[in-house]
Amino acid sequence: MSHLSKKYGVITGASQGLGMAFAKELASQNLNLILVSLPGQQLAQKASQLMQEHDVEVLFYETDLTVKENVITLCQWLNAQFDIYLLINNAGVGGTRRFTEASVQYIDTILQLNVVATSLLTHQLLPNLLKQPQAYILNVSSMAAFSPIGYKTVYPASKTFIHSFSRGLSEELKKTGVVVSVVNPGAMATNEDTCKRINKLGFWGRLTLLQPEKVAGYCIKKLFKKDRVIMVNPWSWLAMVLLPIWIKLPVLSNNIKKEIQ
Repeated sequence: MSHLSKKYGVITGASQGLGMAFAKELASQNLNLILVSLPGQQLAQKASQLMQEHDVEVLFYETDLTVKENVITLCQWLNAQFDIYLLINNAGVGGTRRFTEASVQYIDTILQLNVVATSLLTHQLLPNLLKQPQAYILNVSSMAAFSPIGYKTVYPASKTFIHSFSRGLSEELKKTGVVVSVVNPGAMATNEDTCKRINKLGFWGRLTLLQPEKVAGYCIKKLFKKDRVIMVNPWSWLAMVLLPIWIKLPVLSNNIKKEIQ
């Protein structure tokens, strides 16, 4: 069944954390949604709950975006059935370990999800977005995009890609109806494991810990105002930008090293 009489926002990584916070924020603004996440994340129940709480249509699609063929199949389904006015590339994965101890699967998963899936989703859905009078793309990068970090290595590099990719595409599309924005949040209280990890970093780690709901609300507000770069915590961003690499690289790396000891 075609849904082309309505417009939809697509959110990846939508089953929990910032992705679900985006979904709740947009549903509260009476916007129809398509939630994308891995199977086994209770996405059907969460979509149903959003529909019960808000007068919107919330559909869902379960797939593993680290598989390129799955990304293409998802995009084919979306383009055939829906008018897309909003794409939030939120799905991503991190990881902390010595590079010498990282498996091929570990490296491949980060690159496929953070870099390849985001690029392909944007590329394949862009013609759909360009058909709309006004459309939006929000890519979720990270504060880690502004510095390499030992014992993470691949993750910050992938987020640097997202930031650069977003800025370049924004410039390319600035005379169209598609606004491309990138957000670089810091650590968020998305789950119990993340909170435990941040607590190990002491006072400053806890001080900079962000709540997904507040981040989502702020991002959507700035996105619809057509802000191209969204900084949730400007003081952290300023420190990352101004500190020379010879200071921030060892400091950040030593903090991360504590997680694997």
